[in-house]
Amino acid sequence: MAVKWTGGHSSPILCLNASQEGLVASGAEGGDLMAWGKDGTPLGHTRFQGANDVTSVLFSPSCPTKLYASHGETISILDVRSLKDSLDHFHVNEEEINCLSLNETENLLASADDSGAIKILDLENKKVSRSLKRHSNICSSVAFRPQRPQSLVSCGLDMQVMLWNLQKARPLWITNLQEDETEEMESPQSSGQLLNPALAHSVSVASCGNIFSCGAEDGKVRIFRVMGVKCEQELGFKGHALGVSQVCFLPESYLLLTGGNDGKIMLWDVSSEVEKKQKSPTKHTHRKKTKRATYTKQGGNTNASVTDEEHGKILPKLSIEHGEKVNWLLSTKIKGYQNILVADQTSCVSVYPLNEF
Repeated sequence: MAVKWTGGHSSPILCLNASQEGLVASGAEGGDLMAWGKDGTPLGHTRFQGANDVTSVLFSPSCPTKLYASHGETISILDVRSLKDSLDHFHVNEEEINCLSLNETENLLASADDSGAIKILDLENKKVSRSLKRHSNICSSVAFRPQRPQSLVSCGLDMQVMLWNLQKARPLWITNLQEDETEEMESPQSSGQLLNPALAHSVSVASCGNIFSCGAEDGKVRIFRVMGVKCEQELGFKGHALGVSQVCFLPESYLLLTGGNDGKIMLWDVSSEVEKKQKSPTKHTHRKKTKRATYTKQGGNTNASVTDEEHGKILPKLSIEHGEKVNWLLSTKIKGYQNILVADQTSCVSVYPLNEF
C-alpha cells in the first residue's frame, strides 16, 4: 500500500516537511538533510558539520525554496536548490532543538529545546525577541496559531500544555495532562497510567486557529479549544496502544492524523464534536464527564477506542498498520492528490494515498 522513497538517507529519518509546491524535505540522524521532488526523486543532500541529528525542517510558505532546519542547537536557513551552502544560521538555543514553527506573517520563528525553553527569533532583525521558559522538562513541540501571529501553543515531557501570547513573557494558560485526568477520575489511578504517564509529544493547530490537538505517551489524543486567554478540553480519546508520537491536522479541516509508537497511523474526523460544541457552549459538568470517561481500565483492552458517556465511540476513519514507530507524519498534495508522508525508524519515506478524502 505504501510507496517507499529510498536512496536518500542511510540513517533513521526524524522529521519531514512539504512546501506548497510539493517539494519535500527530510532530516535524519547524524546531520543528514535531503530534498525530494514530487515523485520521490532525491533532489539534493547535505550533511551538517558536527553530525547533530536534524530534528525539524520547515519550508517557508511565501518562498517555497527557502528551508529552515534545526540540528543540535543551531537553526540553518537554506535554499533547497543548493543545500550545500546555508544562507544563514542562528545559534540561539542552549540545548538540542526539537521543533520549529513559523508564524503566519513569517517574521517570527519559534524553536523549542531540551531545556524546556522556546526561543522566538525575529527573522527581520536576526535576533531573539522573546525567551519563553516555563516548561520544567524537554519542550517537545511548539506551534504558532494560524491567523494569530503573536500566539502559540507548546507541550513537553513535563506533561504540560501551554498557551502563549508574545505580548507576555509567561503563558496565558497551562494544563497538566496527568493531573487533569486523575483529579476527575472516580477510581484510583490505575497501574497503566503510572507506567504510561501523559508526557506530551506533539501539538498541531487546526487552520481555524482555535482548535488544537495534543498527542501523549499515555496513548491519548486530546482536543482543546482556545477561549480567549484560556483553553478547554473538548475531547479526549484513546488513539493508540502505545504513546502518540505525532498529531497533525489536515489543512482547512478537522481531520486529524495521528502516528504512534505502536506502528499505527490513524485518521480521525473530530468535526462533528468540535462543531457541536461551537453551537452549544460546553458546560463544566459535561467536560468532566468526557474526561473521566477517557481513562484506560486496568487490564483493559488498550487497543479499543474509548467509549465516553457523551459522545459514544470515537472511531478512526482510517487505520494503517505501518509497522514501525512513527517519528513524523504530515499530509501533502502530490500530483493533485492528498497523501500521508511518514518518517520512521528506517531510512526511507513512506507515502500512503488518501484518495477517499
